[in-house]
Amino acid sequence: MNVLLDGAQMGALLAFAEELADAAGAAILPHFRAEIIVEDKSAGRAVFDPVTVADRAAERAMRDLIAARYPDHGIVGEEEGIVTGSSPMRWVLDPIDGTRAFVTGLPIWGTLIALNDGHRPVLGVIDQPFTRERFVGTPSSAWCNDRPIRTRRCTDLGDARVMLTVPAAGAKVADHAVFDAIAKSAQIVRFGGDCYAYGLLAHGLVDLVLEAHLDIHDVQALIPVVEGAGGVITTWEGGDPQNGGSVIACGDPALHRQLLSLIAGLRAA
Repeated sequence: MNVLLDGAQMGALLAFAEELADAAGAAILPHFRAEIIVEDKSAGRAVFDPVTVADRAAERAMRDLIAARYPDHGIVGEEEGIVTGSSPMRWVLDPIDGTRAFVTGLPIWGTLIALNDGHRPVLGVIDQPFTRERFVGTPSSAWCNDRPIRTRRCTDLGDARVMLTVPAAGAKVADHAVFDAIAKSAQIVRFGGDCYAYGLLAHGLVDLVLEAHLDIHDVQALIPVVEGAGGVITTWEGGDPQNGGSVIACGDPALHRQLLSLIAGLRAA
């Protein structure tokens, strides 16, 4: 079941989401570019999965605020799991998306905050407190630091500015051809970017972001920001991306259609 929100309710929830971002930033920033212990939560898996005190402190700060203000709302967080609420409303939190960037001092990480109404994410925040950039979106609009933003028109991959996972991280070997083909055809290619890449796409500076393995907390906040700015974000098959998986975001719907066709052809080959 989804919840219909009027303008006043949405305004209050957007303001609260920004409170959550403020609290997360306050918990994180003292640890950025400081000496910090980095733990591995991969449980013996091949890929190192870092977590720090900053990740945990930021998520705890946001959870405490939600429990106090909206105790009936559910919560999904990367570090502390799921709280089931009596309301269909559910907050989806990633305290630091891009922990590898965080521990190496790169300012391309961010805090991701989404509110799902039981059907889809209805608001999203990508917050970079170090650079003081906050991308906020709803299904109909998006802004950065309170200024409206729109995606760039770009209808052809040969003219596109592209950000890809480094290098096809987590992708099946058979899907590496997708990354290779896009990298060879695009005008400009940059690797990495984490959630910051999607903010840049919404801002009209990047045309395409492609990733192979996202979890629910990695993607839900991105959807309203990209869509609100006029872009398209789906799975590689063109489906609903809110539960994660292989995800593609394009600033121009025409470019998105071109890429879905390219991806389908490469995977069928």
